[in-house]
Amino acid sequence: MQHLDPSAAYAYLAEHPEAVLVDCRTEIEHMYVGHPIGAEHVAWQEAPDWEVNRHFAEQVVRLVKKDLARPVLLICRSGKRSVDAGLVLEAAGFTQVINVTEGFEGPLDDNFHRGTQAGWRFRGLPWQQS
Repeated sequence: MQHLDPSAAYAYLAEHPEAVLVDCRTEIEHMYVGHPIGAEHVAWQEAPDWEVNRHFAEQVVRLVKKDLARPVLLICRSGKRSVDAGLVLEAAGFTQVINVTEGFEGPLDDNFHRGTQAGWRFRGLPWQQS
């Protein structure tokens, strides 16, 4: 698995139009916190039970129309869930899996707030809310 910070991931997407950016956060995070423009949503986990989506890999396979060589970039809140999701995609046969480090909101700061130090939104990259 390759790892790119948000700015490098954004540049990669611009250079590789065949690549797909998958937001693997919950539906609520994707809709209400916001998401990168153009990101496809496939949840890795959902509330309230937070069980891993056992259909995650097959949903992404459908998303890429069974082209397991197509680059798939994964983004979550801080870059941790996306690593777990990426490992599952690699086990399913995907050959170009890229984790977006820092995620959409970045790590917690000293005041337990996100979005103040790193992340897609912090870096000023295009995003929207639903």
